[in-house]
Amino acid sequence: MAIIDFGGVKEKVVTRKEFSLAKARKVLKNETIAVIGYGVQGPAQSLNMRDNGLKVIIGQSPKFKKDWDRARKDGWVPGKTLFDIDEAVRRGTVIQMLVSDAAQKAIWPVVKKNLNAGDALYFSHGFSIVYKKLTKVVPPKNVDVIMVAPKGSGLNVRRNFLSGAGINSSFAVEQDATGRAEERCIALGIAIGSGYLFPTTFAHEVTSDLTGERGVLMGALAGIMEAQYDVLRAGGHSPSEAFNETVEELTQSLIRLVDENGMDWMYSNCSATAQRGALDWKPKFKKAVLPVFKELYKRVKSQAEAKRVISSCGKPNYQAQLGKELAQIRDSEMWRAGAATRALRPKTAAKAFAKSTKGVGGRGSN
Repeated sequence: MAIIDFGGVKEKVVTRKEFSLAKARKVLKNETIAVIGYGVQGPAQSLNMRDNGLKVIIGQSPKFKKDWDRARKDGWVPGKTLFDIDEAVRRGTVIQMLVSDAAQKAIWPVVKKNLNAGDALYFSHGFSIVYKKLTKVVPPKNVDVIMVAPKGSGLNVRRNFLSGAGINSSFAVEQDATGRAEERCIALGIAIGSGYLFPTTFAHEVTSDLTGERGVLMGALAGIMEAQYDVLRAGGHSPSEAFNETVEELTQSLIRLVDENGMDWMYSNCSATAQRGALDWKPKFKKAVLPVFKELYKRVKSQAEAKRVISSCGKPNYQAQLGKELAQIRDSEMWRAGAATRALRPKTAAKAFAKSTKGVGGRGSN
C-alpha cells in the first residue's frame, strides 16, 4: 500500500501502481463472479469486470422484467451468463450482493442456502452486515465477507471506467475464511475500475455513506437548491435566472473548478465580489446546518435511519410511492426550468453526455 498525506493525516491506500490489473486478473483467474442484481451498481460493475477479461455471470429474477431485459440488451445470455438468483449463486465463487438493501433481506435465504465453502460474499455497502439484527443477513463462517464500495453512482463507475479515470472506492474485510479475503477484495476493487482504494470497516462505511447521502451528496444539496430558488422567485426573479444562479452555474462551472484544484482555487478564480461574499457567508451556513448534521449522524448511529429504510423500501407499493415523490420533484417549476435550460445547452455537449452514460446505472450504493 502507498502512504498518502490527507490534510496532515497519513493514510494507506491501494493504487493501480501497487496492485495492477494484471495482478488482479491473476488473483481472480479461477473465480466465477456472480453479480446479483442488475439495477443500480450491478450493470456498471459487471460490465467493467467483463471488459477487464474476468468470468462474470448475472443473477437476476426474471420477474423484474425491466432489469432482466436490460441485462439481455447488454449482452448477458440466459442460460449461459444470465441466470435466476439461486442458480447464479450456485455457479459463482464470488457472490456480489448488488441488489438494494431491502432486497438483500428478502433474497438472503435463497443466497445463503446456495453458498459453498470458500466462496466470497461481496458487498458494495455495509448495511446488511452492520444491521444484521434488522436484515437477518448472517453469513456462514466458511465464506469470506468482503466489501468494495465505489464512491459514486453506478453511472459514474461505468463512465469513469470508459474514460480511464476510475472512481475511488473503499474496501473492507469483515470475515476471512480462506486466508485470501483481502487479496480477493482488492483484486475485485481493481477489476471494477477503482481509481484507488482506501481501507475502512463495514461499520464506518455504512455510517459515513448514510450520512453523506442524506447530507451533502443528495438531501442537503437538493434542499439548499430549492430554498435559494424559492427565495429568488419570491424576489421577482424569472425561473431561468433563478435556476441558472442556483444550479446551472454550480454544476456547469464552479463545481468543476473545485474538482480540479479545490475550493480555494475555485474562489481564487471568481470575482472579488463573489470571493468576499462567499467567505463572509460560509461560516453562517455552517453554523446553521451543523445542528442538522449532528441530528442526522445521531439517527444513523442509533439505527433509526436503517429501520426507516427497511420499513419503507420493503413495502410492496414502494416503487409506486417512489415514482410519485420523484415526479413531484421533476414536475416542480424549478426542475421544469432545469429541463428547459439543459435543452438549450450546445448539442455537442449533450451528445457527449448521452454517449458517456449509455447503458449505465444511476445513483446508489447498491
